[in-house]
Amino acid sequence: MDASSPIPDFIAFYGQEIGALLFGLAFVFLYKQSRVVYFGLWAIAWLLRFLAGIFGYQLLRTGSLGWMAPYAVFEFGFAIVLIAAARAGFASIICDWRTVLRLISILPIFVALVYAFGWYSRFDGYRAADAVVLGSVYIYNFVALRKNAGLGARVFRLSLLALAVTFLLRAMILLGLIRISLFVEPYSDFILNCALALAAMAMWIESQIERIRQLAGEVDYLRRETLQRLDLDHLTGLLNQAALSRRIDHPAVFEGVVAVCDVDNFKDVNDRYGHMAGDEILRNIGNLLKSSIRHEDEAFRWGGDEFVILFHNQQNEVANKRMQEISARLREFRVRGHGVLPITFSWGTAEAAGRVLREALDEADQTMYALKRGKQGLRP
Repeated sequence: MDASSPIPDFIAFYGQEIGALLFGLAFVFLYKQSRVVYFGLWAIAWLLRFLAGIFGYQLLRTGSLGWMAPYAVFEFGFAIVLIAAARAGFASIICDWRTVLRLISILPIFVALVYAFGWYSRFDGYRAADAVVLGSVYIYNFVALRKNAGLGARVFRLSLLALAVTFLLRAMILLGLIRISLFVEPYSDFILNCALALAAMAMWIESQIERIRQLAGEVDYLRRETLQRLDLDHLTGLLNQAALSRRIDHPAVFEGVVAVCDVDNFKDVNDRYGHMAGDEILRNIGNLLKSSIRHEDEAFRWGGDEFVILFHNQQNEVANKRMQEISARLREFRVRGHGVLPITFSWGTAEAAGRVLREALDEADQTMYALKRGKQGLRP
């Protein structure tokens, strides 16, 4: 039975014991779901409170001080475990056991003081001291959880504060410091502990919602990463033909310049130096294109040795100058085992000027092939 109950009342005793079991089961559920030490320690604390209630009931029923020692031990254990919970917070392990061990070490002194209270003032003196201890423990938990946000955490802390105030007022009444009629005992404790358990459930639900949000963010990130990898050409690191096809099919107007480029005589390079050298050339072209455009621009490998660059919100003159710089750097290419291997390519550009991307791409492609045919001495 709760130390605050003034008379042996079977109904009150059973109510408190059932309440202790229910609160303990609620915190066991929270611990199993969350693996948060704080909830696990509260479950242990309620088990100790349940055992203390049995001895407390025998103490009040028989009036024998022999029951006071085991009752006090379990009440003291209840307080120690709640202090440990406050120090652990919402971590998955307890990092600091020193305070808990120090408190356990004073248990014999505490039992001796309990007997002294019992002989000197019978049960009322001990009840007052017990109320002060529990009130202080609840205040300690209230302060320790001040950094926890969320409605559930605020209600939980408010319930702790209400319990602390209730116990401290009870102590002052028992010591004769004030004379007021407090709430009906022990039902006020039961109501406040119900609020505490429900608030703990709300805290767990809030943590689950936050975890779901985090997982949703991680899944979205992985989805975007996967889509990005699917859109990448594995040899050059540029966006691939599938990505370009989606951009072309988009009905929105494109603002900027489209450049289409094609490596000159790339088949001859493959035939002369081998496909390994050809792959290295394409890989280096991809790196060159990525390093030569702005973050908002896009570079694609259209297929084989053809590439497409989208210069967003850019003028044709600026895009052509950038393509000339890329062409100049290609002439200085070095291939492992072969030294300097000048590479040339033909390109064509087209300013979208409010058109869809497909139209600008077709114009740039035709310009590029016209230049290529001119290099080969062909006529359109």
